[in-house]
Amino acid sequence: MQSEEIREALNAHWHASAAGDLDAEHDIYDDNAICDYPQSGERILGRVNLQALRGHHPGKPSGFDVRRVQGSGELWITEYSISYQGQTSLVVSIMKFGNGKVFHETQYFSDPFEAPAWRSRWVEQIA
Repeated sequence: MQSEEIREALNAHWHASAAGDLDAEHDIYDDNAICDYPQSGERILGRVNLQALRGHHPGKPSGFDVRRVQGSGELWITEYSISYQGQTSLVVSIMKFGNGKVFHETQYFSDPFEAPAWRSRWVEQIA
């Protein structure tokens, strides 16, 4: 699978995620895909289990914004934000592809926080 084809598959995946289309969202995954959530120490084995887990989330996202997709070859990284019940989390998704499908994904979730004023002389604000 060429980089442009993977980018198109990722765009379709993230669009389906934002729209809540579980079937289209999970087309990108290999049947035996593994998804890790390091912060909670969870590993989800298989596309069917991943789709079931996401399908049983108690709330639907109220906001979803892909900020950046970068990658080449088998390794692709997406930065995005997702909102549930008024709380927005920033997310980094690291996907490894093989045979045209994602066989391993790791997702890191981070809640935003206010930048302390004491750091202002060394930083600039970004969106």
